[in-house]
Amino acid sequence: MSQSAKPTPTPSDSPPASTSNSPSDSSSGPSTPPPDVIHRSVEAPGGRIHLVEQGTGPLVLMVHGFPESWYSWRHQLPALAASGYRAVAIDVRGYGRSSKPREVSAYRMLAHVADNVAVLRALGEETAIIVGHDWGSPIAAHTALLRPDLFTAVALLSVPYAPRGGIRPTEAFARLGGTEEFYINYFQEPGRAEAEIEPDVRSWLAGFYAGLSGDAKSPSGQGHVNLFSVAPGGTLSDRFPTDTTTLSSWLTEADLDFYADEFERTGLTGGLNRYRNVDRDWEDLAAWAGAPLTQPALFIGGEHDAPTTWMADAIKAFPTTLPGLSSSHILEGCGHWVQQERPAEVNRLLLDWLQSLPAPRA
Repeated sequence: MSQSAKPTPTPSDSPPASTSNSPSDSSSGPSTPPPDVIHRSVEAPGGRIHLVEQGTGPLVLMVHGFPESWYSWRHQLPALAASGYRAVAIDVRGYGRSSKPREVSAYRMLAHVADNVAVLRALGEETAIIVGHDWGSPIAAHTALLRPDLFTAVALLSVPYAPRGGIRPTEAFARLGGTEEFYINYFQEPGRAEAEIEPDVRSWLAGFYAGLSGDAKSPSGQGHVNLFSVAPGGTLSDRFPTDTTTLSSWLTEADLDFYADEFERTGLTGGLNRYRNVDRDWEDLAAWAGAPLTQPALFIGGEHDAPTTWMADAIKAFPTTLPGLSSSHILEGCGHWVQQERPAEVNRLLLDWLQSLPAPRA
């Protein structure tokens, strides 16, 4: 089913009410914010979107996931700028210095698409290439799907593109959880996950980041950590690695301080509300059920990232769902935080792909 055959409802500037294994980076090096970035806030349908930009040239818009911020792209901003791109990383609505609407429904997918359109307009650009990681990946994918006139290419990190299916998401996730509760369903009730996280944000973040890293080990010391289901009566943090005092090689104390300071100030509700809209998204996007994403595309996943395994069928379906896919890469030994765990490798793959794209129209 082609995207052009879809019915006409599309978000405008406002929302309605060859897989390859690659060697690892030797080190991510010390992490510091890029020194010459520009911070600004622009008007968007939900209030304002804070963004950080560096460089000039074709616009590359980067969208982070949970629980992250613009800072998740700190390694990509200078690399893209140095190669002739206008690199822009946003705080997704609900995060950082961006607006945080109170209503859960304000975090539906259509609202995030409208925010990205507003950023593009505010920056005075006609088109952009969009890149997303974790929740930012489906946000980027749907932004490109719904507004192909504005977003001409899309790179997806960690979470592969999967068109809207025929089953309500929370029902499908209930089946995935089995006798336990799948983490997305665990996040559904407002206040429940917040009660687990917010008494000690820094420690929770340290455990969550560590548990989804490529070098993570389960509390038993055998196998990889399972942070995607919760035992009856338990919490997600029950599954964290027992030693979270030693940070993963990709995360410095300064990095953790930055994230913790952001979430101590803002709380986690804005980020968690994205999960609380999965069924609403399923209803909103009914007109695009099964729709392929036809723009030039790139996928980068981690060998030890759960979406690489439990969404393996989505990756196999790329010839149908991503007919414009240039290349797909699974980074050996890498976990969930691909652009932070393997910055040099991700930068190389991104730049090779960007430089292969047709020149933007004048």
